[in-house]
Amino acid sequence: MTFLGKTLAASAALALIAGAALAEPAMVYDLGGKFDKSFNEAAFNGAERWKAETGGTYREIELQSEAQREQALRRFAEAGLNPIVMAGFAFGAVLGEVAADYPDTKFVIIDTKVEAPNVRAIEYSEHQGSYLVGMMAAMASRTGTVGFIGGMDIPLIRKFACGYAQGVKAVNPDATVIQNMTGTTPAAWADPVKGGELARAQIAQGADVIYAAAGSTGVGVLQTAADEGILSIGVDSNQNYLHPGQVLTSMIKRVDIAVYNAFTAGADLETGYFVLGLADDGVGYALDEHNAALVTAEMQAAVDAAKAGIIAGEIVVHDYMSDNTCPVN
Repeated sequence: MTFLGKTLAASAALALIAGAALAEPAMVYDLGGKFDKSFNEAAFNGAERWKAETGGTYREIELQSEAQREQALRRFAEAGLNPIVMAGFAFGAVLGEVAADYPDTKFVIIDTKVEAPNVRAIEYSEHQGSYLVGMMAAMASRTGTVGFIGGMDIPLIRKFACGYAQGVKAVNPDATVIQNMTGTTPAAWADPVKGGELARAQIAQGADVIYAAAGSTGVGVLQTAADEGILSIGVDSNQNYLHPGQVLTSMIKRVDIAVYNAFTAGADLETGYFVLGLADDGVGYALDEHNAALVTAEMQAAVDAAKAGIIAGEIVVHDYMSDNTCPVN
């Protein structure tokens, strides 16, 4: 689709908002689209689960540009949709203003903190889940070199990278962790070609397991890893099925549950700030028929023991966003 075509499609979608019925919930996806097989798709799955179980309907929009963020929120609010859920930290800048103008509407933002009486802000302990998959990467690696490819170079993605590196080093202190970010603009979330290029560069440096936290860019990482005969690690949604026997695991971030719970609560949604980690099953790792042959009993036992240790406070995983530093490289 051409840029003009995308713009017209997005405008049409925004126009449809005006016809929404009262009390319907709404879902606003971040750039990259609801079928990115990662973060946005996790949100979509939560909305679809609510729809299937309740028979209810909801409105949604996939943004095509940064300029549409505020426009979409305001049109949904003016149409009486409630609650309005948005996937992505980038909504934080406009939500503060929009929420104040619609005090009777409940808003849910995922991945950043916005303080307002009618906002539910949800963040995740991605560093904890990344630590576990980092351990698995180190145990599966034969070269002692593993990789990480992030999307947009922001503290949130550095948080994934740091937790991952800590998990790798906990298993093999001498391991090498190669880290690359895709870019510094939102386009970094939707560039699978660049993801594949970065993956090939890391493989050339000896990486035989690569963790991608990059939205749909990560799809290119996983594809290249499979093509080159190495292992990859998915993120947010369970991506094990994309390349059975080639995806070691996926660091699951239960955005789907956040959306499902918000839609279920409706206008009675509890607002405030919430952080979901291993103890809440907000993050974790995926084990299913697609990667069962890759995860040994020893690997699973070690990771589950580490999970218990983190929940108990016996293992402390550094949160990059607390001070913008990482104790390991």
